[in-house]
Amino acid sequence: MTEQGLPGLPSPPALRAHGPAVAAAKARCWGAFYFAEQVLRVMKNYGWSILMYSVGQPVAYLFAMGVGLATLVDGQGAAAFGGVSYLTFIAPALLVSAAVMTAANEFTFPVMAGFKWRRTYFGPHASPLTPAQIAAGHIMAVTLRLLLQSAVYFAAVALFGAAPSGGAWAGILVATLAGLAFGLPLMAYSASITEDKGQFALVMRLIVMPLFLFSGTFFPLDTLPLAVRWIGWISPIWHGTELGRVASYGYQEPPLLTLVHVAVLAALAVAGWVLTRRRFAARLGQ
Repeated sequence: MTEQGLPGLPSPPALRAHGPAVAAAKARCWGAFYFAEQVLRVMKNYGWSILMYSVGQPVAYLFAMGVGLATLVDGQGAAAFGGVSYLTFIAPALLVSAAVMTAANEFTFPVMAGFKWRRTYFGPHASPLTPAQIAAGHIMAVTLRLLLQSAVYFAAVALFGAAPSGGAWAGILVATLAGLAFGLPLMAYSASITEDKGQFALVMRLIVMPLFLFSGTFFPLDTLPLAVRWIGWISPIWHGTELGRVASYGYQEPPLLTLVHVAVLAALAVAGWVLTRRRFAARLGQ
């Protein structure tokens, strides 16, 4: 064997790094994907924690509420839940809620760390990556996490027999959209914070939890008092849950209302993206 390769075989081509101009051009074109890869590599370091928090905890909650409590609720009849079991009724809501809570975590402290604590946004910005690409890369990585998490969670829901419709898999996309509808406006808010004074704790306690409890998650929204019913009407969790129930077991609602759910979630996500781009550009000096 020679240093160049096996006898009688041509030597492999020498590896050469791209020149600065080529590397800069690639970064300008694919910068968002480069930053998404970096975020995903960071997530990989605590992958087991992500799995247990994002999937293990919700599945345990699904078992406790959908199997334990359901034995009591179903004994009173299924008429209050559209003729389906209680487990089938709450499964889409728990799928959407898990995605929203994950988005709340990923678009708060990690964004603050990128600007202040670890300043991980400034290094890539010193390269040809733009603030919009950095923001988009972060969003792409979290979107992939939401998709994978929702797919695994949906598989657990299907094993419990709580996804009777053939189109129930669309709940994966609905949960991801709901997570972005809540998470992207929150990301824009996080990018505007310069000092941590407990704002994120207040968001979790005064926004995320009330939305979870009063969005028709455990009982139909119209059974709640009017004093709290309005929370559901403005909640991405409720809009996502209603869409998930339509996909999961053919929940009956006017087609126009279904379109309203989609429009609200899409509008929140788009508005959050626009605001996020502006905040990242302002913070990173462009």
